[in-house]
Amino acid sequence: MPPKIANNSEDAVSSIKDNEAIWTHNMAATPTVLLKGLAKHALSCRNLTLLQLHTEGDGAALMVAPQLRGHLRCRCYFVSAVTRKAVQNGDADYVPILLAEVPKLIRSGEQRIDTAIIQVSPPDKHGNCSLGVSVEATHAALEKAGKIIAHINPQMPRTHGDGLITYKSFHTVYEESVPISCHAPASQNDVYNSIGQNVAALVQDRDCIQTGIGAIPDAVLACLGDRKDLGVHTEMFSDGILPLVEKGVITGAYKKNHPGKIVTSFVIGSQKLYDFVDDNSTVQFLDTEYVNDMRSIQRNPQAMSINSAIQVDLTGQVCADSMGTKIYSGFGGQIDFVRGASLSEGGRGVIALPSTAAGGSISRITTTLSAGAGVVTTRAHVHYIATEYGVVSLRGRSLRERTKDLINIAHPDFREELNREAFEKLHLSLN
Repeated sequence: MPPKIANNSEDAVSSIKDNEAIWTHNMAATPTVLLKGLAKHALSCRNLTLLQLHTEGDGAALMVAPQLRGHLRCRCYFVSAVTRKAVQNGDADYVPILLAEVPKLIRSGEQRIDTAIIQVSPPDKHGNCSLGVSVEATHAALEKAGKIIAHINPQMPRTHGDGLITYKSFHTVYEESVPISCHAPASQNDVYNSIGQNVAALVQDRDCIQTGIGAIPDAVLACLGDRKDLGVHTEMFSDGILPLVEKGVITGAYKKNHPGKIVTSFVIGSQKLYDFVDDNSTVQFLDTEYVNDMRSIQRNPQAMSINSAIQVDLTGQVCADSMGTKIYSGFGGQIDFVRGASLSEGGRGVIALPSTAAGGSISRITTTLSAGAGVVTTRAHVHYIATEYGVVSLRGRSLRERTKDLINIAHPDFREELNREAFEKLHLSLN
């Protein structure tokens, strides 16, 4: 039976009924047009649940509007800027989970999915559409969803890998040409540039790197122009890798898993980035259950993960998802890649962060984590920590040794206080 052709976005989602669990496509592929229709349709429904990772755009923001209370509630496996306040206020739910585990949760049936709403490219001559710039856990959701509602967007790139889906598998389709959500490169400053230089000093020729989006990843990548034969196996990437591809720095020639290919699960960035991945067979968009599986990561020698944090305590515990009790983001793939890189032959994992926050008034390296803060990377998993004041390796180091090392890369304004608190609170003599 051919899909229903919807007249508008509200008509497209009209088949959604009370009590449904709805999966939405994520990241730059967030189906903003369909979410705007859902915001209207949901007012006639009760007890809808919208399952999501990181969502983007004004359509996603409508999903946490006060008028939808009792009609629709967001259930977030990762918290974005548009859902953060709702989660912190108790108006949306956060599920702590490794990104590699989200597809497993879906495929096992532990998380029911009645409907999936997605944004795809137009069908090719064979009747196949593409999930475009974001495959992540949506690939798994499509396998289990009772019905699939698709926004067909001529501006969505066609990408290679796990993102193909046949037009005939759709329940309803709505076509409209709209721009894909773009992100401008993060602003740089002296702190980020110093962190980038410190982390880049650890990157060797032939490394297989994982990094993300933001000022620190961009600063690191900007320092790698003289490296040779780097590979990429990462849950996501942004514009920072493009100059390295253009210069021939990224070749993937020494990868053992997908040699010569850039492996990712999603991308988010500029239109130039989206043009780069469009019909580019050297970039493989694969399911996060595979991309973030530690076994997939470790197959490549010299795997190097680069991730960020909100706080690191003096024993090496890394908080990356909350500010005290307030959830800020999520686990994502940090521990997947920290552990996967550590198991790789010659692999390394780096947690990079500025030494201070709030305009220099707060140290991010702290004696203990803030009350209620969650541990994402444990002190048993952590390897390198980097700030603008240097890099230290904590692997195999005692608590006393870690404390001394971390104080040495804290901001100088806080080192005396950290030394004192290490003795008073942790009973560690650093003399």
